[in-house]
Amino acid sequence: MGKKEKQKIVLPPELPPETLDDEVEVSDEDLEFVKENSEYAGLFSTLDTTSITKHVTRVANAKEDALEALYEQRSRKKAKKEEKEEESGLEVDRVDALPVKTLDGQIYYRTVPKTSKSENGPSEEETGGDDEDASADKGLVKVTKAERRLKLKKLKKEAKKQGKEVAQTEVQQQNPQAAVLAEVKEDLTAEETFESKKCKLAELGNALLTDPESNIKFLKEMVQISKDNDHSIVKLGLLSLLAVFRDIIPGYRIRLPTEKELEMKVSKTVRKTRYYESTLLSAYKAYIQRLIALEKQTSFQNVAIRCVCTLLDAHPHFNFRENLLGAVISKISSTNDTIRKLCCSTIKSLFINEGKHGGEATVEAVRLIADHVKAYNCQMHPDSIEVFLSLSFDEDLGKSSRTDKDQKGKIKGNKKRKNLETSKQLQENDRKKSRRELMSKTREEVEADYKAASFTQDVTERRQMQSETLSAVFETYFRILKNTKESMVARPEADLGSPSAAVGSHPLLAPCLKGLGKFSHLIDLDFMGDLMNHLKILASGGSNSGDTSEKSPKYLTVSERLQCCIVAFKVMRNNLDALKVDLQDFFVHLYNLILEYRPARDQGEVLAEALKIMLCEDKQHDMQKTAAFVKRLATLALHLGSAESMAALVAVKQLLLKNVKCRNLLENDTGGGSVSGMIAKYQPYSTDPNLSGALASVLWELSLLSRHYYPAISTMASSISTMSSSPNQVFLSVVSPQQAFKDFSLEKESFASQSGISKLNVKRKRGNDSSTSSGIKSASVSSSFDEDEVRRKLSDHFTILADIKKNERLRRELDRTNLELQLYEQYKKQKMQRSKAAA
Repeated sequence: MGKKEKQKIVLPPELPPETLDDEVEVSDEDLEFVKENSEYAGLFSTLDTTSITKHVTRVANAKEDALEALYEQRSRKKAKKEEKEEESGLEVDRVDALPVKTLDGQIYYRTVPKTSKSENGPSEEETGGDDEDASADKGLVKVTKAERRLKLKKLKKEAKKQGKEVAQTEVQQQNPQAAVLAEVKEDLTAEETFESKKCKLAELGNALLTDPESNIKFLKEMVQISKDNDHSIVKLGLLSLLAVFRDIIPGYRIRLPTEKELEMKVSKTVRKTRYYESTLLSAYKAYIQRLIALEKQTSFQNVAIRCVCTLLDAHPHFNFRENLLGAVISKISSTNDTIRKLCCSTIKSLFINEGKHGGEATVEAVRLIADHVKAYNCQMHPDSIEVFLSLSFDEDLGKSSRTDKDQKGKIKGNKKRKNLETSKQLQENDRKKSRRELMSKTREEVEADYKAASFTQDVTERRQMQSETLSAVFETYFRILKNTKESMVARPEADLGSPSAAVGSHPLLAPCLKGLGKFSHLIDLDFMGDLMNHLKILASGGSNSGDTSEKSPKYLTVSERLQCCIVAFKVMRNNLDALKVDLQDFFVHLYNLILEYRPARDQGEVLAEALKIMLCEDKQHDMQKTAAFVKRLATLALHLGSAESMAALVAVKQLLLKNVKCRNLLENDTGGGSVSGMIAKYQPYSTDPNLSGALASVLWELSLLSRHYYPAISTMASSISTMSSSPNQVFLSVVSPQQAFKDFSLEKESFASQSGISKLNVKRKRGNDSSTSSGIKSASVSSSFDEDEVRRKLSDHFTILADIKKNERLRRELDRTNLELQLYEQYKKQKMQRSKAAA
């Protein structure tokens, strides 16, 4: 029985019955007890209500020991996190970071926050713990599939973000100087690579220049270096290749061997030469392609264009000349002044030095320029057409058509002779015939060898190329004239706000007229009539040839219209035998353009050239026309500068020397001048010089010009006025209006001193008549005025006048304000009186 009693199990006391939270009632006594014994009740304040109230689903057949182990692992994990948070920073080594001393004398060392291993990735222990927790959680807590997916996605994103910046953050946090050192190392490596590539380019270039045949393979390496990402290396590579190609390019075009030639057995020297030429040509092609590609980029544009122009100028005979010409001519009208001038100078050098390429490059360049003018509708820079002025042609090129006709006539006449010779040849023996054929063959071979050795161009080939070049040039000039004429016709209809209003611009007209004047002796006679009609319309300024009124539309400048007249006279003079054209319309245009001339707006050189070619060099002049031009030029000299006035007076003197009857204009008759002309009344506003009646007037302008401030002009005017008093005296006139304008231009102009003026007046009183050249010499010999002093005096005079006008205006305004104040005071008095009367 005792054993049975020992085996009896003692059961724990039973738990009280379960009661719901809502049924529990807290009495006032309980609350007072808790407040009085707060020391004992502090345990309840530290309870974690969240973990207590957390809903945990138990799994069936779960042991309580496993649950306790789970809670122990979680508590350990929290303790580890708290320890890591306490160790927030570590003191950096004193060598790496300098300390900071405060005002109180204490020294503080800089600290860097310690990188937690959890940021860079979980450690092995943590991963192990997590795995254990996960395994424990798996056994105790149920997690849904959606929650697992979200956790996996978050972990992957965080791992990707942290993986990229882990190395940089570790280095920067552990060692602050590492980032700076890395940047310095990068800079040093960049400089070292730059210097190494620079030295490499120098070595390769030097090797190619010393022995190009052995080191021709280095060209590919230099081309490859020029494709570097560094801009400075690219520029150095391009310039280095330019220096190498300028030196090693041969004086002939390279022709690569064909497939049949490659199959043939050749010697080592021939094989070596073929390899050298093929490698050189392939590298040269790659270099040109690289230049053309870089030409479109603004950072490399100047270097690329300079290399292209230098290559074309140095070796215009070599391969790929067409590509270089296309690149240069595409920039011949560039808005960049440096690039445009460089391209134009290169094209001019090609035209001048035709011995380098035999004239083939000239023909190609002229054709390309003509195509560009056509493509851009004549809207290009004038420099692109002025390059044609550098062309040179044979003098007998324009007469080639006539000589061809003569040769055709001779061929017809020689046919009979040939028939007779053939009959005689049939009678000769066979031995003599074979002997003659052998001699002719040997003669042809000798001539061919001589031609190849002397590098002389065939006359027929040169003539053919020059004729092609000339036809392209005149085609461009005629297209410009036609486009200008069409734009003048279409401009009145165009709206100023529309894009078609830009049609009226004609920038290529001036260089076109210069070129026509230079090559006028080479123009074909079949085009003379059309050319003169175009020039008449352009000289009229857009109006009809018969309409010269001021109301007619004029869209060209005075200088351009004068150039049209000059070109017409040059064409007529060079083709005087074959061309019969009435130039009266051009005289009418010149007579009207003299009054429209403005010194600050128009070109004085063009006016002086027109006076020289149309008036002084022309031998046939009507008396009425001559008198009209003399009167108008004398009027023009009154209100123009010294250079234009001197050119006009020189033209007046030469006209009076050629036409003695026109000297009646110098006589002051009682009837008001000579009335020997067809029209007795003078009409100064007439548009036709033949109907102006200038013989009925007097050159009273000379009396004013004789008192001109410039001594040379006063001397010239006085010498012209004394021509009528000494009709038997011989006057020598050597200086032309154009030369006089150049001598007295504003750049070379010098004012004569007052002493020089007084001396010249004394000489005039003595009757010392001097010619044009003596007047110019006296002006140059005499001492000069101080031009700055004259300008200062004039400016002072006009400032005084301006001050006077300003004072008058201010006085008027002051009087007006005083009057207004008086009226206002009267109004106030009247108002006060009315108010008093009403009261």
